[in-house]
Amino acid sequence: MVRYAKEHKQVTRQRIIEKAGQRFKQDGIDGSGISTLMADAGLTNGAFYAHFASKDDLVAHVVAGELRTQLSKYSTVRPGRPGLEDLIREYLSPEHRDNPGFGCPSAALLDEIGRCGDATKQAYTDGAQDVVEEIAARLTPEDPQSARAKAIGLYTMMVGTLQLSRALSDRKFADEVLERGIENGLAFIS
Repeated sequence: MVRYAKEHKQVTRQRIIEKAGQRFKQDGIDGSGISTLMADAGLTNGAFYAHFASKDDLVAHVVAGELRTQLSKYSTVRPGRPGLEDLIREYLSPEHRDNPGFGCPSAALLDEIGRCGDATKQAYTDGAQDVVEEIAARLTPEDPQSARAKAIGLYTMMVGTLQLSRALSDRKFADEVLERGIENGLAFIS
């Protein structure tokens, strides 16, 4: 029997989480079976339980990881409001809409997360609060309560706009929804 170093197991686990994140956002949590998730990671089904207690366990780790990744991307944009404007334009872009597997976990999975267990909901809650805090810090740091309220409003507007645009079969209308969302987002932060 081959024995792997502890680091190998952690690297493999991280690969499963990353690949599962893409698959969940593309096909949904319920639309992604363990065999598909493991094949995406280049592993057999049998390896799954060496890393996770259940699919629910994996989902909670994926949600936490996806939100951490999203938050780390936000830290690379310009500081303050200019960075927030960049974030709004990037988030509400046709590229983001058309590539859910590589985008925001909220817009792709929110309806399913609402039906998940407590561990997944807690992972989502923690990550969403971090995203809201990042947005609020770019608004009016001298008035944290007002900044938080605006950040919640902006975040929910962006997620809902992206979800609506993805649901439309009329491309022109879907693009218009994104354009109006950008206008609304920019007006919201001014």
